[in-house]
Parts: sequence; C-alpha cells; structure tokens
Amino acid sequence: MSLSRTVEEALRQAEAEGLTLLLSESSSTGYKGVGFKSGRPKPYEAQATRGGKGVHLGSFATAEEAALAHARTPEAQAAVAAAAAPPEPPPMTAEEALRQAGAEGLTLLRSESSSTGYKSVSVKSSRLKPYQAQLRRAGKQVVLGYFATAEEAALCYARTPEARAAVAVAEAPQAPPPMTAEEALRQAEAEGLMLLRSESSSTGFKNVSFDSSRHKPYQAKVSRSGTQVTLGFFATAEEAALAYARSPEAQAAVAAVAAAAASPAPPPMTAEEALRQAEAEGLTLLQSERNSTGFKGVQFNSRNSKTKPYQALARRVGNNVSLGFFATAEEAALAYARSPEARAAVAVAAAPPAPPPMTAEEALRQAEAEGLTLLRSESSSTGYKGVGFFDSNNRAKPYLAQVKRGGKQVVLGYFATAEEAALVVARDAVAHASAPQPPATSSRKRKVKSEEQPPDMPAGTRVKLEEQPPPMPTDAFVKLEPW
Repeated sequence: MSLSRTVEEALRQAEAEGLTLLLSESSSTGYKGVGFKSGRPKPYEAQATRGGKGVHLGSFATAEEAALAHARTPEAQAAVAAAAAPPEPPPMTAEEALRQAGAEGLTLLRSESSSTGYKSVSVKSSRLKPYQAQLRRAGKQVVLGYFATAEEAALCYARTPEARAAVAVAEAPQAPPPMTAEEALRQAEAEGLMLLRSESSSTGFKNVSFDSSRHKPYQAKVSRSGTQVTLGFFATAEEAALAYARSPEAQAAVAAVAAAAASPAPPPMTAEEALRQAEAEGLTLLQSERNSTGFKGVQFNSRNSKTKPYQALARRVGNNVSLGFFATAEEAALAYARSPEARAAVAVAAAPPAPPPMTAEEALRQAEAEGLTLLRSESSSTGYKGVGFFDSNNRAKPYLAQVKRGGKQVVLGYFATAEEAALVVARDAVAHASAPQPPATSSRKRKVKSEEQPPDMPAGTRVKLEEQPPPMPTDAFVKLEPW
C-alpha cells in the first residue's frame, strides 16, 4: 500500500469520525502532537501531554495517521472545542467595568489594605493583563482570571457567591449598642422575662460567666443536648442574663420554678416516717455496710445542701443518676428503693441461692441418674470434651464448660470440678439433639426397615430399639452395640 493511499485513508477516517487533525506551524510534521524520528519503519510518533507528562500514543507510517491518533484523545478534542469557542470579549476600561457592575446590580468591594483598592484583586506587573482576581474557597486560593484594569478584576470577583455573601454581611443592619444594666432589666420586664439568679455564680446570674480578657466580658451560655452553647458576649451581666432568659432552656426552668411554687414539695420525712412509708409501700430499704450512711444508693453530701445533705443515686446505663436530696438517710433510701434498680436488687437478694458445687463423685452419680455420658477427650487437659481449665484469676470455679453453636463458642458456665462442667455439656448435647432438625437436603436417602440389616453393618452386631411401639416411629433412636 502506497503512503499516499495511507494519507488519504487517515484523512477520510478523520472526516468519518468527525475529528479535526490539529495543524501546527511549530511542528516539523505540520501536525500538533506528532513528532518525527527518522530511521524507523514507522517514523511518525503521536503523543499527548496528560497530567504534566508526555504520553506515547503510538508510532505510524504517516503524519496523518499519527495526527488521527492524537485527534482521538480527550486533550485534542478539548483543544478543538477551545478553538471553536467564541473569542474572549475585549478588555474593559475602568468606566465600562463600573457601568457593567451597575447594570448587574453588583457592588465592587473596596479594600484599604489592597494596593489595587479592591478586595481580592492584586497586581502582577509582569503580565500583559496585570490585575488578578482571586478568592479563598474550601481552604484554597482560587484564581478567577487576569484583567487589564482593577475594576474589571473586581467585577469578576463581585460575580462570585463569596463576594455576594460579603456584600450581604456588610449591608446587614448593625448590631444594637450594648445595654446598660438598667436597660437590660427594663427590657426583661417589657418582654415578661425573669432573669434567673444564682448564688453559685460570681456574676449573680444563672448561666452567666465573666471573662476579663474580652471587650464584652460577660458570657451567656446554655447546656443543650449535653453540649455547652454560647449565646453571646455582653457588656453587662444583666444583658447576658437577658440573652439566657430568652432561651427555651431558661423559660423551661422558670416554668419549673413556677410549678414548684404552685404545688410545693411535701415536707421532709423523719427517719421513722420514711421507714413507715417504705413498709406501707412494701419496699425494702437496702442496707450497706460499706456506705457511711448505712444504706445502698445513698451518700452524704454536705456541700450541696445543709438542710438536705443526703443524696439518693442510682447507676443507670453506666452513669450515676441523682434521684434527689433529702433531710434523712432513710428518706433518701426510700427514694432509691422506689427505683427499678433497687427493685431488681431486692429480687436478686430474694431469689433462692444457687445449688452448692458438686464434687467429682456427685457429678458422676448425677450423670448416671440422668442416663448421660460424660464425653472423654484425650486432647483436652481436663480429660473431658467441651471442658477447659481457666485459672488465671485464681477462680473458685476454674472449669469452663463451652460448646460450639452456629459457628460460635457458647459459654455454659464455670464449675468447681471438671466432672460437673462435663455434666452440663452432656445436658446441652441432649437438649439440642432433641430439638427439631431441618429436613435432609438429599431426596435419595435410602430407608432402612427395622427388621433389615444394613449391608455395611459389622458382623455380630445387634439392633436395639429404644422405643418399641410398632410400627417404628420416624424419630426412633437406633443404637448399635457389639456382642
């Protein structure tokens, strides 16, 4: 095949695929992305720049075929699209950029700290278009373009979401001036709010703290979903207390105070009254020798309240939950006794004690009485299958009974002797053997009649039927015993 024919085929194929072979005056081959290496059977080499690196696309007999290979690349197709795009508009003068901003309703943001006088516009004197528009987006500097005038660069920045957001902030109404203490008190009265007082706060107000390092040193905060949320910083404690009083948490606290005032709590119980009330409710006040108060779930906390120093506590989902403060240990113990945790503890204490551990002889006799076989194992250090020895913590019951169920190890308990652990394993085996079994997957299973001797049964073997009623039930157990 002649080279001229190959050239024509490459040109026709490019036309059929709708591709443009990119010409280049600076290339000796006349095509972009095509080089020439003499001395080769296919001297024309096609390549593309991808990710900052030259990528070899192949070697070809003609420049046109190599140019076709280059034309098929995404890089060449992007270059064709860029060449076909309408030319950029001519640079704007400063006046034209200002008029265009007015026509689009945009504000060119000024900046005293910028040498160009505009925010996000800098000057690069080495460029033909020296004014650069840039912004910070997702933590990175993004260049928007280069322009002939600072005003056109500022117009480009003004069209971005970041500039529009900055304009919105600048045009937002100014924050009101700080309130004096008297103004904050009058405003709270006008809004029907109560500024909650606090003896434990140095500022005198609940959820208001003081930070001397700030221009507005009084901080209002609230605890919301377990997290401290700052409501703001203020010039006076009263204004900070007003900010807190407007929160849902403060209004809930005020409502709780009002409810308590409307229905006051019953007077504290004496020790005798608490004991009588516990008896009337059928409750047990749980004693504790380790607790200085003498009761479980009750601690003495004189710092919290001088009149009600006894605190009732329950452990709930890994946390201590306060049930209240009381005047006597007995009343606090009564509050704890009413909790689900105390009722559960009483139920456990009232439950019959676990049977004493068995000796090896007792476990063997019990297995015989139940008709069970304790499975021996030479590979187990205890001598029994499913029984391990676990004495790392100096246990009183070091023998571990466990079975494999559903692909997982299931612990059945710890025992004083290997024989008792083996007895529990044997009981588990019987319990699971009597459970309904899934149907066999094979439909070709041969049925063996009770009077029929299987062909692979050893000679001199008898068949013993554990269940005798004729005909033989489908779940009858066949036990093979040698003579």
